[in-house]
This record gives sequence, structure tokens and C-alpha cells, in this order.
Amino acid sequence: MKIAKDTVVRIDYTLRDDAGEVLDSSDGSDPLEYLHGSDQIVPGLEGALLGHEEGESFKADIPPALGYGERDPEAVIKVPRDRFPATMKLEEGLELATRTPTGQVMRLRLTKIGLESVEADLNHPLAGMTLHFDVTVRGVRAATAEELEHRHSHECGHAHSCCDEGRPCCGEEGEGEGGCEE
Repeated sequence: MKIAKDTVVRIDYTLRDDAGEVLDSSDGSDPLEYLHGSDQIVPGLEGALLGHEEGESFKADIPPALGYGERDPEAVIKVPRDRFPATMKLEEGLELATRTPTGQVMRLRLTKIGLESVEADLNHPLAGMTLHFDVTVRGVRAATAEELEHRHSHECGHAHSCCDEGRPCCGEEGEGEGGCEE
């Protein structure tokens, strides 16, 4: 079976930066499983996988626009220091997650700690980077009706009781990408 919209795909992958440094890999763990066409992986990799079959291996170079986007200088903000708990040890590079007033999870990385304010970068850490993937397709199958309804694979390793409540699960608390549609 070829990878197409609404197929459940399992891949092994290694992600490298331009210098060849490994940024992420499925090596030593189960293959990544996702529902193709559900925006659960970066668009460029999803497009590169289209039409491949189980057992095929290939390389894909994904430009920033089809990966995590270009870096947005406007996404670097200053936050009053008193907005952080007094007991929190603030240091450059610290990555935090918070919820917006609408309930979405927002990730930020502290880039500069001042006496009155803290500079936080809201860009994804891989924004602006070309992503270099080595991929092996480990499996392709048709999605079940339940997977299509929830828009993700039910073998992705996450609890899915939340799907009955109509809220995200595979993307909840910032784990994984995608999730049930709200």
C-alpha cells in the first residue's frame, strides 16, 4: 500500500541540521506513527512521504517554510519579571509552557534575564532551519473509521479517552503534534 491521505504510517527517522548534527531520531524507540493528511508532522515531510511504500528509505531536505517556519523577530517578547513565580529559578535557555486565555499551549524559551523583565522567544526552536531527514517507512495501512473521526492514529501511544470529550489528546500538554479536532 502506498502512503496517501487517510493512511496510518509508521516511520523510523533521523533529523539533522545543516551541520549534520542529530536533532531528533526514532532510533532506540518505536517508529513514529501518524495519520497521513492530518497535519501531525511538518508539511514538507508529509509531502515527501506521499506515494512511498513499506520498506522504502529516502532522504528529504525540508526548507523552513515547509518545516517549522521562518524565525519571526516579532515573536521575541519582553515579559515583566514579576509575572513569573518568585521561587522560579530563571535562566537563559529555560523552556516553559503556558496556556493562553483561549486555552492553547504556548511554548517559550527564555533568552535574556533582566532585573525588571525577561526576554522570551516564542519561535519554535527549529524555526528558520532546513530540516534534513533520513526516513525508512516501516508500515502503511488504511485508517479505521474511529481514527478518521478523531484525525489521528489510535496506536500513537497516547491515552484517547479525551476524544470522547471533544478536546485534543495527542497534542495536549504539548506532546506530539496533531490531535483530535475540537
